Amino acid sequence: MQFGIFSIGDVFPDPTTGERQTEHARIKGMVALARKAEEIGLDVFATGEHHNPPYVPSSPTTLLANIAAHTERIILSTSTTLITTNDPVKIAEDFAMLQHLADGRVDLMLGRGNTGPVYPWFGQDIRQGIPLAIENYALLHQLWRQETVDWKGRFRTPLQGFTSTPRPLDGVPPFVWHGSVRSPEIAEQAAFYGDGFFANHIFFPKEHFVRLVELYRTRYAHYGHGTAEQAYVGLGGQFFIRRNSQDAIREFRPYFDSSPIYGGGPSLEDYQAQTPLTVGSPEEMIEKTLAFREHFGHYQRQLFLVDNGGLPLKTALEQLDLLGEYVLPVLRKEFANGRPAEIPAGPTHAERVARAQSAEAQR
Repeated sequence: MQFGIFSIGDVFPDPTTGERQTEHARIKGMVALARKAEEIGLDVFATGEHHNPPYVPSSPTTLLANIAAHTERIILSTSTTLITTNDPVKIAEDFAMLQHLADGRVDLMLGRGNTGPVYPWFGQDIRQGIPLAIENYALLHQLWRQETVDWKGRFRTPLQGFTSTPRPLDGVPPFVWHGSVRSPEIAEQAAFYGDGFFANHIFFPKEHFVRLVELYRTRYAHYGHGTAEQAYVGLGGQFFIRRNSQDAIREFRPYFDSSPIYGGGPSLEDYQAQTPLTVGSPEEMIEKTLAFREHFGHYQRQLFLVDNGGLPLKTALEQLDLLGEYVLPVLRKEFANGRPAEIPAGPTHAERVARAQSAEAQR
């Protein structure tokens, strides 16, 4: 089981002070969060991709390459990489390069994105979001597995005898997660390729995501990649903890109420009751997170959002310290209890290289 954090890189003002971080400070702060994540023993750091203010991570591989130079162990990922508005050739090249620089500590999450204006900025039509995601990933998948590619599709110029460089490290492409909050088509795509499916179930009640994950698991087995229980599932979440619930709720409420994502809708209490958002004590966070397994079965990756909505970097770093000291050890122990041996662990480059070598030896 892999635990980690993801950041969407927003630059919203702190509702308690009115202060807004500079873009420079926010970018440097994301690097600091990744380094702290490794320090406390987390397995994954992931960054979003956004091309509109007030967000800063428009070049995820550049950011992750810098983090790779400052870390040694943590897996570097995305949340998400836009498969619809990025050229698959550039994705293939950029992430293979990052894979080499980070000695394999790289995977990525692909998604359509939820910001409509981005599509025309990159010459695409949002009404073609699903066909774009399907075609672009088919090309990306091929570019990483075939040295010479001939390609003709609907959305880009043809390729003739093309080789993307560098080639994937050790001949093994980065592991791919397909991220979605509402799309059965993306769940189907993940299942077809035997890739991972990441459900960031922070936006809607869990029942919606239970059905989506069940669909993915069923189709994963249908395509012959393993049993439904062996499918690669990742889940999202968000937390804000203090030593007691009252302090956590009092401190976090202004950030929730002013959030452009959460604010203006359900109350903090109602939102917590229906989603994986946890605002309270470490014990409450442990209890809620362990319940995810009851709803979704055994899964491979749990990522938490910890730094959005104008939360100061100092506070986000404090949250990670609390996570590392009081929550993470318990989660690791409890999620390991009763986990069947046939359920795959979270994907790593070393494990995938070994599997590829084993398959080659059996041919």
